[in-house]
Amino acid sequence: MNDQIQRFLFERTNVRGEIVSLEKAHAEVLARHEYPAAVSHLLGELLAAVALLTDTVKLDGTLSIEVRGQGALSLLMAESNPGGELRAIARLDEDAAIPAEDSRFRDLVGEGRIMITLDPRGGQRYQGVVALDHDSLAGCLEAYFSQSEQLPTRLWLAADEVRAGGLLLQRLPDESHNQDADAWARTVHLAETVTAEELLGLPPRELLVRLYHEETVRIFEPKALRFGCTCSRERIASSLLTLGEAELRDILAEQGSVDIQCHFCHTRYHFPAAEVEAMLAAPDGAPPTLH
Repeated sequence: MNDQIQRFLFERTNVRGEIVSLEKAHAEVLARHEYPAAVSHLLGELLAAVALLTDTVKLDGTLSIEVRGQGALSLLMAESNPGGELRAIARLDEDAAIPAEDSRFRDLVGEGRIMITLDPRGGQRYQGVVALDHDSLAGCLEAYFSQSEQLPTRLWLAADEVRAGGLLLQRLPDESHNQDADAWARTVHLAETVTAEELLGLPPRELLVRLYHEETVRIFEPKALRFGCTCSRERIASSLLTLGEAELRDILAEQGSVDIQCHFCHTRYHFPAAEVEAMLAAPDGAPPTLH
C-alpha cells in the first residue's frame, strides 16, 4: 500500500473527509529509534493525525502536533510540511518503567496538554492548546477542532508496528449546497463501524466502498506522503545560537568543537571551533552562510 492521503466529499452535503495510509513513513520513523510497542503504536497514530490535520486546514507551511504529558511518555511530536513529508519522535521518562504493550493513551501520557502549531510560509504563526481531557489521541484532537476551529470534526486513528492509518470527517459551515440534513449524523454513524484492521489493511477506495457504498462520494486524486526531515545545517546552527555565547564557549573549551545530532533523523552535524566563532561574531548573532 502506498503512503498517501485520500480526500473525498459527499455530494449535495456539507460533509467532507480524508483517509490516510502510512507504511514506509511509519517504518522510517520507527527504524531510527527503539520504542516500546505501545509507544510505537501511539506515535503511528500521531503521524497519521498530523497528515490529516495538515490537509484539512489547507496549510501552505508546517504543522506540528506536540503532546506533553506527565506520565511515562513525556513527549510525542509529529510534523508535516507542504511537500508531504512527515517526521515524528517520542521521549520517555528515563526513570519510568517500560510501558506494557497494551498501555492506553492516558496510561502513557497522564495529565498534560496538546499544542498544535501552524507555521505558514508567509504569515503569522498560530498555536492552539487543548488539555488532555480525553482517553484517546483522537478525542483530544476532536476537542481542538471544537474549541479552535469550531467545526464538528471526528477522527478514527489506528497503528501497529508496521502501519498507521486514519479517517477524518468534518462538517463545513456552508449550508448552501447541503440538500441532506441527516448527512452528518449518518456518515459519522457509518464511520463508527470502522475497525483498526480496516484502517490499516484496506486501500482508501476500498474502505470508502465498505463504509459508504450507498452514498454518492466524490473522490479526489490522492496525495503522496513520505518520511522527510526538515533539519539542515543552517537550522541547526540557528538553534545552537540559542544556547548563548557562554555555553557554546564552554562546549568548545571541553570538546574543541560542537557536535549535535538531529533527534528526528539522527543526522550528525559537526561544527569546528572556527565555524562556531564565526557564528558568534556574525552581525546580530545571525549564523553565516554554511557550506
